[in-house]
Amino acid sequence: MLPNQIPSLDLADFTSGDPVRKARFVQELGNAYNQIGFAAIKNHGLSDELTEKLYAAVKKFFALPEEVKKKYEIAGLSGQRGYTGKGKEHAKGRSTGDLKEFWHTGQMVDDPNDPIKAEYPENIDCEEVPEFNELTKEAYKTLEKTGKTMLQALALYLGLDEYYFDGKVRNGNSILRSIHYFPIENPDSIPPDAVRAAAHGDINLITLLMGASAEGLQVLRRDGVWIPITALPNQIVCNVGDMLDRLTNHKLKSTIHRVVNPPREKMGTSRFSIPFFMHPRSEMDLSCLESCIDADHPKLYEDMTAGQFLEERLREIGLKK
Repeated sequence: MLPNQIPSLDLADFTSGDPVRKARFVQELGNAYNQIGFAAIKNHGLSDELTEKLYAAVKKFFALPEEVKKKYEIAGLSGQRGYTGKGKEHAKGRSTGDLKEFWHTGQMVDDPNDPIKAEYPENIDCEEVPEFNELTKEAYKTLEKTGKTMLQALALYLGLDEYYFDGKVRNGNSILRSIHYFPIENPDSIPPDAVRAAAHGDINLITLLMGASAEGLQVLRRDGVWIPITALPNQIVCNVGDMLDRLTNHKLKSTIHRVVNPPREKMGTSRFSIPFFMHPRSEMDLSCLESCIDADHPKLYEDMTAGQFLEERLREIGLKK
């Protein structure tokens, strides 16, 4: 029988120092990602205070006038830093833009000797909401640390060295995305197929989602049934991205998910969400692990690097021409 909800796990089991608790967490996380690709995680390192302050700052930014927000939409960055306006991004295989606007905060490379620094544009600061800048960076660092720990557990599940991913995600091309699913005062004014976020798989290794201000996130179960994703206030939702799916030859599954529109009478309300997309360095080889290929599981994906895959997908979703 397929589950109607995603499993809830405690990251403290992995970091407890107790080998039995650690091994149990590894197996349960691996099972969740093998079966449905999503899990709810507690003891993730984010404080309630940081979460509340960041959401308040995010709401304050998106309440700014359109002309103010648009000055942070910088040509040539493919939406990888700063603001991206309403309807600019669409799901792979679609042309109708999603009903959202967002802000990207990216990697902060402190090591001047790491050549990867030259690959990344500088982060953009918002003058009108100065607290937004520091809070997004603090959340970025916290979630990056949590994501690294999650990947250590997944490495063990895959039979790899526990620290297999550490060097590959060090100063990786990760993104913290602050999203506003904006109100639609007149639902008849939008394309009939327009939704807040059309069905898609994430590009990256794993995604860590800091709650959301309203319901609407759904995941596609293997039998084709959409089920709602909800997490308790002390949990974050973590899911597999397409890069990890490729690396593991679909053993760990990047499950299709979406954000549906609210009922017509609630279309005039906002929804806010803050996912952290954990990416590796661009040179990471995403070729399927040999241990994930056998007679029953033939190789599904062509070889490419993380950088090549990201470039391809950014074009497919309309952020890069």
